[in-house]
Amino acid sequence: MTGPLAPFTGHWTITRDVFDLDSNWTGRFTGQGTFTPARGGLDYLEEGELRFAGLPPFKATRRYRYDASDGLIEVRFEDGRFFHAFDPAVSGTEAHHFCDPDSYDVRYLFDLPHEWRAEWRVEGPRKDYRMVTIYRR
Repeated sequence: MTGPLAPFTGHWTITRDVFDLDSNWTGRFTGQGTFTPARGGLDYLEEGELRFAGLPPFKATRRYRYDASDGLIEVRFEDGRFFHAFDPAVSGTEAHHFCDPDSYDVRYLFDLPHEWRAEWRVEGPRKDYRMVTIYRR
């Protein structure tokens, strides 16, 4: 694969820290993410275990679709709905998604091909958390 999606293709080890600012709960996800070429883009599957302090761990999965469009990467939910777009050529690039009534803001930091990071800030009437995900080869 060539183009802006190429550096993401393949397997990644993931650590994700979740900081709930309302409850002061913290959680950690550890697992694997795989970007697989399909239909001119990448299908993303993430699988692992999520742990919150004082609770039993549980399995967590997530799927997205990544497509290249005009130098940007468009991220879509598994059902095809648009999530957000970002510029993979700019470390520190930011994106926004509004899911009424919640606001999702992300900043991506790239040290490709070996590592990248997504820093999320989510706010809404019942949501107030930070989430930092590190992807490593």
